[in-house]
Parts: sequence; structure tokens; C-alpha cells
Amino acid sequence: MTPAINILRKKKIPYKIHEYDHDPASSSYGMEAAEKLGVKEQRVFKTLVVGLGDGGDMAVGIIPVACKLNLKQMAKAAGAKKAFMAPRQDVERATGYILGGVSPLGQKRRLKMYLDSSAKNFPTIFISGGRRGLDVELAPTDLASVTGALFSELCR
Repeated sequence: MTPAINILRKKKIPYKIHEYDHDPASSSYGMEAAEKLGVKEQRVFKTLVVGLGDGGDMAVGIIPVACKLNLKQMAKAAGAKKAFMAPRQDVERATGYILGGVSPLGQKRRLKMYLDSSAKNFPTIFISGGRRGLDVELAPTDLASVTGALFSELCR
């Protein structure tokens, strides 16, 4: 199992595992997950790691795969002057996951988390389970509780 699933088990959070055959040629990991799982794109959330300000701090935005992260809103939510997409190597080093399989759960470093408010519209949402082709379905309130994520408006 992945660190993400181990955290859910340890914390006794209800969840469901959904696996699918990942296509390495897919241009969007999240949209591929929505399509292959037969779930509306608004319920499948991607995990994006950003750099904050100039000091090397990082944070995580968890947003629906169908939308783009608004970096100004992300910076505002995190109380920073600016936010920018973190470089791949920084993301992988901080989280312990490879791109396309970054889960908000079980990351190496405990980063500040922000969950798009649209998650509240659904009883459950889908997030990466820690590798490509593996998603976890859980209640957004459970995700916020276990990660310490704050609900924020993050999408354009």
C-alpha cells in the first residue's frame, strides 16, 4: 500500500480504493482518472504544490481536475505575497511522490494544505492514492481533517 492509504487506515478514515490502467501517453492525469473511473471531473481533485513568496516555503492546493489553480487566490489563502508552481524536483522531494501520483496524504514534509471550497458540494471526492492509476474516494471533510486543509476559493 501507499503512504496515503496507510494514513487513512491508521486514522480509521472511511475510504474506497479505485484503480485503473494508467496510460503513460495521457496528457492529463486527473482527466484520465475521471474518464476511466466514470466520475464527473468536478469530483476528481488534483494535488498541486506551489512555492510561496521568496523564502522557499511550499503549500498544497487541492482542486478539481477540470479547473486551473488561481495563483493569486492561492497566495491569499496561504497569507503570502505570491505563489508559483513548484518545480518538479522540489515537488517530488517534498512529497515523496512522482508527478501524476502526488497525494495530499502521506507526504514526506508536512505542507500547508488548501482544499477548494467546491469539494463541499459532494459527499465524497476522489484524490490520488499515491501513484498513477490509483485514486481514493473519501469525504472532503475527512480529507480536511486528516491533512489540516483549509477550505478556500482556489480556482479561476
